[in-house]
Amino acid sequence: MVPTAADLGPVTRASAASARTRLVERVGAYMALTKPRIIELLLVTTVPGMVLAAGGWPSWPVIVFTLVGGACAAAAASVLNCIYDRDIDAVMARTQSRPLVRRAVSVHAARIFAGILTVLSVALLAIGTTLLAAVMAAASIAWYGFLYTRVLKRRTRHSTLLGGFPGAAPVLIGYAAVAGNVSMAAVVLFSVVFCWQLPHFWSLATKYREDYAQAGVPMLPVVEPIRSVALCSVLWTYATVAVSLLLPLANDRIGVCYLTVAGLAGLWFLLQAHQFFQRARRSPSDPRPMLLFHTSVAYMCLLPIGLVVDILL
Repeated sequence: MVPTAADLGPVTRASAASARTRLVERVGAYMALTKPRIIELLLVTTVPGMVLAAGGWPSWPVIVFTLVGGACAAAAASVLNCIYDRDIDAVMARTQSRPLVRRAVSVHAARIFAGILTVLSVALLAIGTTLLAAVMAAASIAWYGFLYTRVLKRRTRHSTLLGGFPGAAPVLIGYAAVAGNVSMAAVVLFSVVFCWQLPHFWSLATKYREDYAQAGVPMLPVVEPIRSVALCSVLWTYATVAVSLLLPLANDRIGVCYLTVAGLAGLWFLLQAHQFFQRARRSPSDPRPMLLFHTSVAYMCLLPIGLVVDILL
């Protein structure tokens, strides 16, 4: 007869509860290493790439393999980033609670975890989609996890620009997973996401510029006046909106719905970028950059919706 919780003594029940708590905390620590919020945003740009390639809704097996494989790739890159950046994460206030800083996960275990995620990503994409998608995912992991994190981030103010390629790669991975190649429309959409990342991340870096300065990371808001950062953000926002309006020229399935969303969302994005610049001129110590940051997130959620609706309808 299997004993119930009532049959167990108080010490045994307490031990079982403690074991469950430790397990939940350990799983949570590993999840935190993968930076789930970044994964969500990357997957938002994967789906329109797939729909663009299929000219409609792709098959569910391809969708599942692509999204799970892509999530594993993004997670692997994030874990590699956490491993190498654990020293500066310990210095920056917003990252001091990360698992490797708290020693909730050992460095050795994190390396094994990153390796497993990398193998899973490449295997899932190669088996369930196309070899090109798998190669692109592997290249993105290497670019972000090693080139950006270990070489660019601590050495140049242009790290956000040069590190933007893996951030926009999910568009190409999603397209290649369905079509087995990359079209001009995929390149245009990739360029939209690439340009968008600059005002998006510079606004966030402006918010935490003191953290970056303390850690010795030469992000643009650390090495340049905030007014210059805001001006660069405005210019790259214009580039984002301009490139987004070129997409219908590369694919005749994209029309009124997408252009309406791209135009209206783009105007909102530009308005917030200009307001960020004006605040940076008037009050460089408090330009409220997160207003632009949150607008950029909303923009990148709305744009794929317009694209997918246009193609499906």
